[in-house]
Amino acid sequence: MLNKIAEGKTKIVYSSTSSDEVFLKFKDDITALDGEKHNVLPGKGVINAKVSAKIFSLLEEKDIPTHFVKLVDDTTMKVKKLKMIPVEVVCRNVAAGHLVKNYPFFRKGDKLKEPLIEFFLKDDLHHDPLLSEEHLKIFGLMEEKEIENVKRITRRVNEVLREFMEKLGLQLVDFKLEFGRDKEGKLRVGDELNIDCMRLWDLKTGESLDKDVYRKGESLEKVLQTYTKVYKLIVGGEI
Repeated sequence: MLNKIAEGKTKIVYSSTSSDEVFLKFKDDITALDGEKHNVLPGKGVINAKVSAKIFSLLEEKDIPTHFVKLVDDTTMKVKKLKMIPVEVVCRNVAAGHLVKNYPFFRKGDKLKEPLIEFFLKDDLHHDPLLSEEHLKIFGLMEEKEIENVKRITRRVNEVLREFMEKLGLQLVDFKLEFGRDKEGKLRVGDELNIDCMRLWDLKTGESLDKDVYRKGESLEKVLQTYTKVYKLIVGGEI
């Protein structure tokens, strides 16, 4: 790792000797409510780095384009350098969170007839407003062909992750993806893919096994226990 390029709430981006690659270093910070809630959770950086590496590797095996190159140490991934699109792509299989809070059609836990894909502007200051496909085009965020490609990739990621999680005894309720363009302009799944980015419920008990535990105000000890449990399911072994 060479120079720091950028730092967010939970990761630091460093340059590398290759102009086409960068390093993502995961921090122990945990946040919610657009960063208004913030704590440090020792060991979280290792958990999120290794879970992300595992899931990105799984997607690559299924020929889904991502930025992942390799895990270089316990908290750092080497990735392809992307020009990130400031849009969060959310795929929902089960009603929870935003969908239950803002729409009268669902109760928490209702299964959707088909996966729902939503777009949100990545902007904490404005609380990540919902975007229509027309917004994406008019704001110059994505062209129509890119929107269709993003939806196609997201549906494929959903298929792969749902099957993977079910084998672990987990229900994939919803998840968030971010996309970027590589030097050839090809769309790739970027950023991170871990417990911070998805809702996972125990298939038998319905227990939340994700960042909702933190959002709901459980102790940091309980939050770490939850992240550790999911880590052991997805990655295996001790941290």
